Amino acid sequence: MVGIAVVSHSREAAEGISDVATEMGGDARIVPTGGGPDGGIGTVAPDIESAIREADDGDGVVVLVDLGSAVMNAENANEAVEDEIDAKIADAPVLEGALNAAVAVASGATLKEVLDRAEEARDYRKLG
Repeated sequence: MVGIAVVSHSREAAEGISDVATEMGGDARIVPTGGGPDGGIGTVAPDIESAIREADDGDGVVVLVDLGSAVMNAENANEAVEDEIDAKIADAPVLEGALNAAVAVASGATLKEVLDRAEEARDYRKLG
């Protein structure tokens, strides 16, 4: 089953997004990570790498990030695991992308299908 790593500058935000996605995705393995090394706001590549490793069960991992340095740190973490784990960073809004990804995982989708579903969230409109 494809895993999901949710990365936010706020640990609490990552956990909340993961909770929402879990409600819809049921069995999806969703691992939140975030916050700086001192517990404040930020992201660090080694924590993202750990989340990718925890989320992986052999079928790959889709990584959803909030903004800025989370992208850079996720890219660094992805490079650290690239010989062992097929991890893809989704170009998607983190909450909506995580929700879509979780639903796709629950339906047995492949890594590419989960990534595509997460990235479809870029086109969602909240108001007509």
